[in-house]
Amino acid sequence: MPLFALVCIDKPNSLAVRMGARERHLAWAKDQPLKLGGPFLDEKGDMAGSLIIIEAEDLAAARAFNAADPYTQAGLWASVDIRPFRVTIDRL
Repeated sequence: MPLFALVCIDKPNSLAVRMGARERHLAWAKDQPLKLGGPFLDEKGDMAGSLIIIEAEDLAAARAFNAADPYTQAGLWASVDIRPFRVTIDRL
């Protein structure tokens, strides 16, 4: 199944929004086709976005995944870029 990378950038000053939705996001993520995920950090070390790698049938399915994410539903993201992704080097 194809992989997709989601590069999600938080809205400015939205750490409270992220923390308010974090528990729901993590619970939801347990049942999703995630391969890798985690937050981007700002200069202070605070969470400021997310990188998520998922398996999905196609771009429409990847967009549906994003739409269902509690972070998306909470209005956390300033931007989301979804792109097809292929692993070339895997050292995890």
